[in-house]
Amino acid sequence: MKLDPTVCVFGEDVGHYGGSYKVTKGLADMFGDLRVLDTPLAENSFTGMGVGAGMKGLRPVVEGMNMGFLLLAYNQISNNCGMLHYTSGGQFKIPLVIRGPGGVGRQLGAEHSQGLESYFQSIPGLQMVACSTPYNAKGLMKAAIRSENPVVLFEHVLLYNLKEKIPDEEYVLCLEEAEMVRPGEHVTILTYSRMRHHVMQAAKTLVNKGYDPEVIDIRSLKPFDLHTIGNSIKKTHRVLIVEECMRTGGIGASLRSAIIDNFWDYLDAPIMCLSSQDVPTPYASTLEDATVVQPAQIVAAVEQICQ
Repeated sequence: MKLDPTVCVFGEDVGHYGGSYKVTKGLADMFGDLRVLDTPLAENSFTGMGVGAGMKGLRPVVEGMNMGFLLLAYNQISNNCGMLHYTSGGQFKIPLVIRGPGGVGRQLGAEHSQGLESYFQSIPGLQMVACSTPYNAKGLMKAAIRSENPVVLFEHVLLYNLKEKIPDEEYVLCLEEAEMVRPGEHVTILTYSRMRHHVMQAAKTLVNKGYDPEVIDIRSLKPFDLHTIGNSIKKTHRVLIVEECMRTGGIGASLRSAIIDNFWDYLDAPIMCLSSQDVPTPYASTLEDATVVQPAQIVAAVEQICQ
């Protein structure tokens, strides 16, 4: 926002309150109420305003206080944000970032515990990325703001407390690249967002059991980085997908289909996919844990694949 006066922020409580998870803390004091605009509880209205602002030359960052609330703006995201560059014959660009917290938290209830990646993946014209660390959150956010395309940036509600030393110098990550988290030889584990940390917990156990997993944080949910993913599969010949998205029609299902289409001949075992249960997320903590993939399940799946 210091570098580019066209960057502005819209959303509920993003101003002097600093956002529901303090992502925009201090920005209203630095840039004023017009560039950090508190909006009414009207997701369809302020998302549509973001689309219009992008058409007129601004670079809006629209925050959904919870990603589940953005279902109220699905028409604006799909029919406007994703399609206007095409339907205007290229006359308009929509350099818009839509971001906010999602995923299963700690007893937040069903409506506040949703991953909407699968809802948005089929919308033409949208890019989707998911951050998992402070380092890639900053790098992906900067790349998304500078992009000429509309980008949905998924943040996980349980990752805001992560701390990590990040470079003082300027850096911007590529929106279309996966991250090699851990090189390995025996199996490729593809994951993103919070599940990256569950996978890395499982990886410690797997190494102690004699396995050498390769872990890739796909980061780009649309499009997939099939170059990085394919090179890994050609080396390990086995794939496990771990996600928090719903199993039916989720990111894992799309990723499995892309792998089968492009790398079938390199597979020595069926692709396994661990996903959340196709149920509303329960409030009770024990039931909530049962709906989400846990490290022990990842260990068991790798052992099965590598038999």
